[in-house]
Amino acid sequence: MTALPSTERGSRTRERILSAATDVFAEHGYHEASIVKITTAAEVAQGTFYLYFSSKQQVFEEVVRHLNSRVRRAMHEASSAESDRLAAERAGFRAFFHFTAQNPALYRIMRQAEFVAPDVLHVHYETIARGYISGLTAAQQRGEVAPDLDPEVTAWALMGIGELVGMRWVTWTEPGIEPQNLPDDVFESIMHLIERALKPGKDN
Repeated sequence: MTALPSTERGSRTRERILSAATDVFAEHGYHEASIVKITTAAEVAQGTFYLYFSSKQQVFEEVVRHLNSRVRRAMHEASSAESDRLAAERAGFRAFFHFTAQNPALYRIMRQAEFVAPDVLHVHYETIARGYISGLTAAQQRGEVAPDLDPEVTAWALMGIGELVGMRWVTWTEPGIEPQNLPDDVFESIMHLIERALKPGKDN
């Protein structure tokens, strides 16, 4: 693996290559993508590419990690601003759906990663799950989430809801139509389901 850039200019160049690679992989797929297409999109020389990445495989894996970092940051910033877990769930889900609408490459890249870089894909999901499990466990201790729920199972189930709902209502659009934000009625419907499942007490 190549070293991270030591200058601000180098960091910007690396980010530009990553952004271009994300677009190229999302549009063409891993096997049809090439370093030439990536460098052309990034407007850098091929030699510059190799200062930061050793191969197409390596830049693809870094794209997966980069998307993981960005989506986790978006969700964390939204949810951490809330004072209780149910409000945090609502904010985190809204941030996730907004991110996917703005970055449809997330779905396209992760589908490819299942075959191209399965180990990195597993880390992508497991990293999200760890943070989710930690947050749910802490919320249970504060009495904000039903105590009889298994935090690990609940975390993965909620992740599945987010991914499939986002796929159906955000990214599955007509040809030529850009992904859109999740419709409000769909969002409220899934949050009603999630809030009923999570909240403590027997009257839900």
